[in-house]
Amino acid sequence: MTTRIMAGLLAVVLMLLQYRIWASPDGMREVWRLEQAIEAQTAENTRLETRNRTLAAEVRDLKEGRKAIEERARTDLGMVKTNETFFQVVPPAQPGTATPSLPAAATTGQRTAQADLP
Repeated sequence: MTTRIMAGLLAVVLMLLQYRIWASPDGMREVWRLEQAIEAQTAENTRLETRNRTLAAEVRDLKEGRKAIEERARTDLGMVKTNETFFQVVPPAQPGTATPSLPAAATTGQRTAQADLP
């Protein structure tokens, strides 16, 4: 009889431990949630490391060379060199759409570096 009681008691303890592992809030559900959070954070870290490397290379280029500064001035500020002709390419109007009006710089003869490209 004692062996049966002991086996029953061990079975109950085993079931309680299994419940705690699989069904409690601190069990396997929490482990799976944390693993997913780690994967998401790792992906975010990789993305940010790539962005940081790109920004560091851009900073290095801006500190060291005039070409990077010139490129930045042309793209961001719309600057044009002296004795340089800027051509603005305007795509043909689609049938049934209104013709876009010319910017003020085009009508006054001023040079601009912004293009109306789609």
